[in-house]
Amino acid sequence: LTVWNTNLVNQSNTEPFVAELLDNGNFVLKYSNRKSFLWQSFDYPTDILLPGMKLGWDRKKNLTKILTSWASLTNPSSGRFVFKIENWKVSHGLITDTGQVEYRTGASYSNIVNITETEEEITHSLNITTNVSSISLLQITSAGSLHLIGFTGGELHTLFAYPRNICDFYNTCGANSNCNTSMNCECIAGFQWGGQYARGLTKTRQNCVRKSQLSCHEKEFKKIRNMKLPDTEYTIVDTKVGLEECEKKCLMNCNCTAFANTDMRNGGT
Repeated sequence: LTVWNTNLVNQSNTEPFVAELLDNGNFVLKYSNRKSFLWQSFDYPTDILLPGMKLGWDRKKNLTKILTSWASLTNPSSGRFVFKIENWKVSHGLITDTGQVEYRTGASYSNIVNITETEEEITHSLNITTNVSSISLLQITSAGSLHLIGFTGGELHTLFAYPRNICDFYNTCGANSNCNTSMNCECIAGFQWGGQYARGLTKTRQNCVRKSQLSCHEKEFKKIRNMKLPDTEYTIVDTKVGLEECEKKCLMNCNCTAFANTDMRNGGT
């Protein structure tokens, strides 16, 4: 019974052909006297990201690399949950449940991965350590949570788990509102509850609407602290400017309602 096969081997090539499991866990197919791989398991992740693997978009190979959860703790077939990298101008990690976005990664996630955004790839990968006694793995669990697992001295420890609470759900409060420290939704300054908006096919929820309409000549912004960085799917992103210049650009565009840093390091951009 053939479980898996590949037609990558050139039958006219007489070079010895081998399959090899590398020290980093990558299973490769290659010609024995060449360094390049014809096929590698790192291009096809399952539920765990190992150091050296990449998630996201590889335009050279035309591959999209995602993590797919197990169906259950004891069933390794594909489950409902997927962790994927969205190729927006500032890429995010998204957890989906049967195709529906459930969570978007926050600021703490960017501290545990290397993010590469070039013409050839938009990928996220774990930091590679030379300390073989301490290795980190990223896993999407069968329950739909993202875990950073540390393997130190032969023992496993959960170093990071996401989501942490109800506020980590994607768009949990709707537009013009925020999820506060009490895990409740509240309208931001200048907005109030009113009207309904649809969430999914059957659920509706109150929406935050403006108390009064603004003109295009408004010159004042309300600063809101300790917020998750903005979703960049529908935003204009310029990583070469700071907040002051970003504010000026926003004031020149009547469709611009807010601005924020995408990267808080070194003063922010």
